[in-house]
Amino acid sequence: MEFLVRAKNRLPSDTPEEERRRLKKGERARADELRAAGVLKRLWRVPGRNATVGLYEAADATELHDALESLPMFPWMDITVEPLATHPQER
Repeated sequence: MEFLVRAKNRLPSDTPEEERRRLKKGERARADELRAAGVLKRLWRVPGRNATVGLYEAADATELHDALESLPMFPWMDITVEPLATHPQER
């Protein structure tokens, strides 16, 4: 099942730079693992915002939640998920 995931990063502005770098590095590494596993299909930045839009594929919402929760930035993310269904014209 495919999901459109919108995420806004709400990491506090007073987070030390060293911690920001550590989290960013961990986030990239985990995203690479999710890509390799076929869970993260595409990822876009939203210009002018500290936000992303991603296309994920998971067996169900629970599997998707587990993948998102595994991201190092998860505690500071405001996430909206939209399950997607195939349009009849795409068949």
